[in-house]
Amino acid sequence: MKLRNLGNSGLEVSAVGVGCNNLGGRLDRDGTMKLIPAAIDLGITLFDTADSYPVGKPGVSETLLGEALGDRRKDVVVATKFANVMGPGEMMRGGSRRWIMTAVEGSLRRLKTDWIDLYQMHFPDPNTPIDETLRALDDVIRAGKVRYIGCSNFAGWQIATARAASRELGLNAFASDQDEYSILVREVEREIIPAARANGMGFLPYFPLASGFLTGKYRRNAPMPEGARITVAKIFQDNYLTDENWQIVERLEDFCQTHGKTLLDLAFSWLLANPTVSSVIAGATKTEQLAANVKAAEWALTPDQLAQIDRISPLPKTKKIH
Repeated sequence: MKLRNLGNSGLEVSAVGVGCNNLGGRLDRDGTMKLIPAAIDLGITLFDTADSYPVGKPGVSETLLGEALGDRRKDVVVATKFANVMGPGEMMRGGSRRWIMTAVEGSLRRLKTDWIDLYQMHFPDPNTPIDETLRALDDVIRAGKVRYIGCSNFAGWQIATARAASRELGLNAFASDQDEYSILVREVEREIIPAARANGMGFLPYFPLASGFLTGKYRRNAPMPEGARITVAKIFQDNYLTDENWQIVERLEDFCQTHGKTLLDLAFSWLLANPTVSSVIAGATKTEQLAANVKAAEWALTPDQLAQIDRISPLPKTKKIH
């Protein structure tokens, strides 16, 4: 497994990471205890979770990840997030100093660790000035509880504003940004990835397989795989299973067949061809999926192949403003 730096920082992460939103949800405790060690054995070093994972059971993912890592904690990079809803009302969320100081202690306790390698703001907080958030995050770094900080789901202008505030105030800055990115969902290429690149940040794509649509296990007008994410969630069906996307996926599969590769191979390798991408974060519930993800990252796409893919699945055109 190749390692990549997280932007211009010195933090190295594996080219393929594990998204841990399944832990405690679609994957039970026994499955987690098998999955995490298997991932480390495959060379994966980045494990990305959040205090709000899984949906409806906040804190469970961090708890299971901490238990599964055990003595191997020192060998990996643990990334978690704060700012999403952790309880009823408006007090257990956001980017205020009050909540950050509470949230980081909760994550450390659940993860059974003395430090968090990458602490990410899950969503922007419109009710808290970004300088307050950054000052609090700088303090937890100086206290030794966090090594690096990042953001997630930020707009391009919010990334630029946060980096400018860090420079002006002499604070530790966001080293990464995390957002949805795949061959089918390319909108981040307009402003978000350029903003990350311009500010020396690494980019971490989530939903790199379009919630499973790019695994090759879905066929138009055929029964969907039992228990899969798109199968059980209508919102994902509405988001991904459009006529346009079916046409793109079918053409991409033809492209892969021509090169003796799979759609999964293409999904990972295409993202990793972008130098701003530090690691591709993908969820998994089985060790075979982990092995397939690691292998998929080995395809080195040529400039000509990338150009062909752009023609099959282009960045959508922006609407003109009249």
